Amino acid sequence: MRCLLIASLLAGIVGSVSGHRAPVTARKSLGFGPVHPHAVYRSNSHQITVNNFLPQSPDADPLEVARLFIDDILGPNQVQSSYKIRPDSYTDPSTGITHIYVRQVVHGIEVADGNMNINVKDGKILSYGNSFFAGTPPALIATPDSRKLRHLHREYCEDLNAELEKHLSVFTSIQNKQTPMGGQVMAELDASAGHLTHLHSSNCEFDGLADEMASKRPQAIGDIGDMRPALLQFMVAATPKSEMVNVILSKYDEHLAKMSVSGVNHLTPDGEQTYLYVDNVPDTVNPVKASIAYTQVPSEDGSIELVTVWKFEVEMENNWYEAAVSANAPHRIISVVDWASDAPLPVPETPKEPASYNVFAWGINDPSDGNRTLQKENFDGLASPVGWHSLPFVNDPSFKGVKPSNAFYRNTSTTFGNNVFAQENWEGQNAYLNNYRPDAGSTSMYDFQYKPKVSDSDEAMDVARSYINATVTQLFYTSNMIHDLYYRYGFTELAGNFQQYNFGRGGREGDAVIANAQDGSGFNNANFMTPPDGTNGRMRMYLWNTANPYRDGDFEAGIVIHEYSHGLSTRLTGGPLNSGCLGWGESGGMGEGWGDFLATSIRSTANYSDYPMGAWAANRPRGIRNYPYSLDETVNPSTYQTLDKPGYWGVHAIGEVWAQILWLVSQALIEEHGFSETLYPPLPLENGTLPANDFYRPAAGKKPLVPKHGNTLSVQLVINGMKLQPCQPSFFDARDAIVLADEELTGGENFCTLWKAFSLRGLGTDASVQGRTPWGGGIRSNGFATPATCSE
Repeated sequence: MRCLLIASLLAGIVGSVSGHRAPVTARKSLGFGPVHPHAVYRSNSHQITVNNFLPQSPDADPLEVARLFIDDILGPNQVQSSYKIRPDSYTDPSTGITHIYVRQVVHGIEVADGNMNINVKDGKILSYGNSFFAGTPPALIATPDSRKLRHLHREYCEDLNAELEKHLSVFTSIQNKQTPMGGQVMAELDASAGHLTHLHSSNCEFDGLADEMASKRPQAIGDIGDMRPALLQFMVAATPKSEMVNVILSKYDEHLAKMSVSGVNHLTPDGEQTYLYVDNVPDTVNPVKASIAYTQVPSEDGSIELVTVWKFEVEMENNWYEAAVSANAPHRIISVVDWASDAPLPVPETPKEPASYNVFAWGINDPSDGNRTLQKENFDGLASPVGWHSLPFVNDPSFKGVKPSNAFYRNTSTTFGNNVFAQENWEGQNAYLNNYRPDAGSTSMYDFQYKPKVSDSDEAMDVARSYINATVTQLFYTSNMIHDLYYRYGFTELAGNFQQYNFGRGGREGDAVIANAQDGSGFNNANFMTPPDGTNGRMRMYLWNTANPYRDGDFEAGIVIHEYSHGLSTRLTGGPLNSGCLGWGESGGMGEGWGDFLATSIRSTANYSDYPMGAWAANRPRGIRNYPYSLDETVNPSTYQTLDKPGYWGVHAIGEVWAQILWLVSQALIEEHGFSETLYPPLPLENGTLPANDFYRPAAGKKPLVPKHGNTLSVQLVINGMKLQPCQPSFFDARDAIVLADEELTGGENFCTLWKAFSLRGLGTDASVQGRTPWGGGIRSNGFATPATCSE
C-alpha cells in the first residue's frame, strides 16, 4: 500500500510541474523473475582449463565434445540430474563455431531456467554459460513453503518502492533548493516516474491475489494436474482491462468450466517435451500452450531450490507471455517474460522481374532526412534467393485456391512474400491475412502517393489512411532490407531468422514477420513479438499524434530497424527455440540497446554526427531517449554506473546506456579500420561467390570472411557476440562475448581497442555490481581499467 501511495504522490507532484505529454504510449507488460547468483559465463580459455577440461581432437564431433564437457560439470549429480541437447543447436557456417543449447532435466521434467550454452570449435570449448540447478533434487513434486514464493515477488515490488522513494527524495531536494536546472531535471523525473508507476501497476497490482484466491475460493486450488486455476489467476494479473478482471472474478466458476484442455501431458515425459493446449481462456487470441516444469527459486539465505510450476505461453492482443506459475496453491507467478517488446534451391517456374518501390531509400532515416526515390527489389542470391514477392504455395497461409500442377512458387503482386507480410491494421486486431495491402498488378511498380497535410484533428486519421499504400510499401521495403542485411551477418535459417520457407537450409520455417502498419491499437509506439523459431514474429507500427499532420512511424527507418532487431537479439541469445533470455533487467535493457545501436549504425555516414532516436516521429529534437548517441560526454554522459540513477530501471533507459557504450566501441573500430559507405555486403554472383570487393578482407582458406572497415566489423562482432553470450546475459557477459567474437573472427587483433572502448564509460575490467535485482537494481561501480597487456 505504501508503494502505491508513494507512486501516486510522486506522479501527482511531477505531473503538476511538467505538462509535457509523454511521447510513447505505455503498454501493460509483465516482466520479472528470480536472479540466479549461481549462474556463470566463462569466455576465457584459462577459466575453462581450470575446470580440468582439456581440448579434444580438432576433428571431434562438437556435440560429443559438449557432452563430455557437460558430464564433467555435472559430476556425481548426473545420477539425479540429467540434460538434453536442444534441437536448435547448430554450426554457424560463417564462423565454424557450433552453438549448443542444453536444458536441464530432473526426474524427467525440464528445469525451465536450467540452461547451458556451449560454444565449440575444433574440439575446443570457446565459452559457456551455465545456470543449471546444482543442489539436491527434490521429491517429484517440489512444494516449498508458499511464503518463500510470496517473499520473492514482494522483493520485486519493494525494489520498485525504494526506487520511487529515491525519486521523491530527489524531487524534494530540487524543490527546496530551487536550482536553475530544476525544471529540466524535474521534466526528466516526470518521464521516469511515469515509467516506474506504470511498471509497478503492471507487475505489483495483484501482489496479494494468490493468497486471496486460495483463502476465499476453494475451487481456485484445484489438483496439481489441473493447470486451469493457475492459468486463470495469471490472466487476472496479465489482462490490461479492468473490466475483464471484474468479469473473471465475478464469473470465476463459469470461466473455469469453459476452459477446455486438449493434448496429453505426462508428469515424467520421455523424449520431447509434451504440451497441453487450453482453449477459451479469457482475453487470449489463441489457445494457451502449457507444460509442467521446474523452476529455480532463491531463498532468503541464498540457497536455491526447485519448484514445480506450470509453464504457459499466452498470446494476447498486445502481449505474448511466457510465464511460470507455481503448480501448487496458492498459485504465484514466479517468472514472466513478454515476447513482445520489442539443399538445392528450387528454381521458380516463371522468373519474376524485380519490383520497384517509391520509398525513402535504405540509409535515409525519415522524411526530414531525404526524399523518396524509386528503388529496385534487392535480389540477394543468399538472403532472398527468389526475391521478396515469391514463396511456395504450401507455405503461403493466404492461398486458398488450387495450386497449378507442377508449380512450386507463388508470385504475389502485393506486399506479401517469404520474409514479410506487410498490411494495414487499422482495427488493431491480431487477424492479418485479409487486411488491406497495396497491389502493383502486373507492373510490379509500387509507386504511390505520400502527401501528408495539415488538417483538423477529426480528419487527421483520414489523412494518414489516404496514403496507406505508400506506408505499407515503405514498411515492406525496409523490413526486407533488414532481413537481407542481418542474413549476411549471420542471422540465417539455422540461427532462427524469419522466413516462411527456409530453402532446405535448416531451422524452422513458417515464421515470416507479420508487419502491421498504422496499427489501430494505440499511438506513439511500436513493438515486436518474438516467439520461438517456427512461429511468426509480429511487428506493430503506429501513428504518432505528436504533430499535425500525424507522423507515421512506418516512415522512420530507425524505429522499424529497432523493432526488427528485437527478433534478431531474442533468437540469437540462448538459441532460436528459447525466447525467454532477454526478459528484464540488464538483459532486457540490452535487447533495447542493440536495436538503437544497429539503427544508429545503419543511418550513420562517413561524416560523423551525433544521433537521437525517434526524433522525427516524436517531434522532439532529442528523440525518445534521455540523450542522443554521442562521443561527447557533455552531450551523452552515460556510464555503466548511470544504471543506478533514478529513472534507469526501465529496459529502454538501461538499453540507452548499452547502446551508448556500443556506439563508442564502433567509433573506436572506425578510427582503427576506417569507414565503409555501406553496411550492406556486395551482392553475390549467380554461382553464389562474391565479386572482387573492398568490403571484406581477402579470403584466407576456410576462415570466415572478415569485414574490412570499422563500422561493418562492429556490426559483425555485435551479432556474433549475441550467439556466444549466455541466456539472461549481464553487461559483463555481453562485453566478454564481443571480445571473444573478435578473438575468433580476427585472432584478437582488436582486443585492446575493444577493452579501451568499453572502459571509456566504466565497463572496464574492474567494473562491478553488488546486489543485482531482477528489474536492474543494484549498486554499480564504474571500472576504467583494461587488461595488463593493453597498458604496456
